[in-house]
Amino acid sequence: QVQLVESGGGLVQPGGSLRLSCAASGRTFSGYAMGWFRQAPGKEREFVAAISWTGSDTRYADSVKGRFTISRGNAKNTANLQMNSLKPEDTAVYYCAAGPHIATMRGAFGSWGRGTQVTVSA
Repeated sequence: QVQLVESGGGLVQPGGSLRLSCAASGRTFSGYAMGWFRQAPGKEREFVAAISWTGSDTRYADSVKGRFTISRGNAKNTANLQMNSLKPEDTAVYYCAAGPHIATMRGAFGSWGRGTQVTVSA
């Protein structure tokens, strides 16, 4: 089993930045791709960004391209999401996910964290 714990959420003004982190643990974690999804009130959970095990391949939702950057830590058991130029529409609970291959679909990720709230408001 893979356990994921997110951190770094909070309240930020429009145009500001936040950095989310996800720490993974579990003896079978090696080789996993990691991703970030978000869910706003009353909406479906949607894809934000994903990164391969090696970090050589990344994917982004069109809505965050050029503003968000996903990366992995040196030990590869962490995934970070640097969020710049934040907008009110970025407000959501952000979830970390892990799966065997990089993907943009929820069903491709079998392990999920509990989420961290990001609120963008003046």
